[in-house]
Amino acid sequence: MKNYIQSGDTVTAPAPAGGTVSGLLYVIGSLIGVATITAVEGVNVPFKTSGVYELPKTSALAIAVGDAVYWDAANKVVNKTSAGNTLVGYATEAAANPSAVGRFRLNV
Repeated sequence: MKNYIQSGDTVTAPAPAGGTVSGLLYVIGSLIGVATITAVEGVNVPFKTSGVYELPKTSALAIAVGDAVYWDAANKVVNKTSAGNTLVGYATEAAANPSAVGRFRLNV
């Protein structure tokens, strides 16, 4: 097939304002991905766009398997609040209140 480019599970894009930290989630426009490297703003970074990741969450929040989760860019955590946040995926494991992290499948 002549028009095939790549599988799409990793997409390279410039690091957003403030740069990236390897393993953290970023929303760039409508692109959702986990940075694979730490880089300064503007450097091309491979972002993983699929898979299950352990990510920071709102500590005082219980999350059940299958709950839709959203990225709170201001606080850099996953939560269940859709208003003003970006849908990033679904919980693959329950996360208790309190707990600092949860496991989530990225919404591709």
